[in-house]
Amino acid sequence: MKTLSVLVLLSLAVVCLTSGPFVEKEEASEVVRQKRAAGQLSLAQLESLSEVCEANLACEDMMDTQGIIAAYTAHYGPIPY
Repeated sequence: MKTLSVLVLLSLAVVCLTSGPFVEKEEASEVVRQKRAAGQLSLAQLESLSEVCEANLACEDMMDTQGIIAAYTAHYGPIPY
């Protein structure tokens, strides 16, 4: 019985290691960023973007007319989270 248990565990380990479930950190970050839409940002994240944007007058004006996401992206690049 012990031998069977060891063989099952070893075969599971081999399957896990050879099936390639692990990805590079950069690739995983890109996938996560792609799945997250602007509407899925939390209130705290939006407030954080707003505070950064308020420090720049042009960004603040754009924020009032086109929204925080568009203003932050135009002046500071992609959203970091």
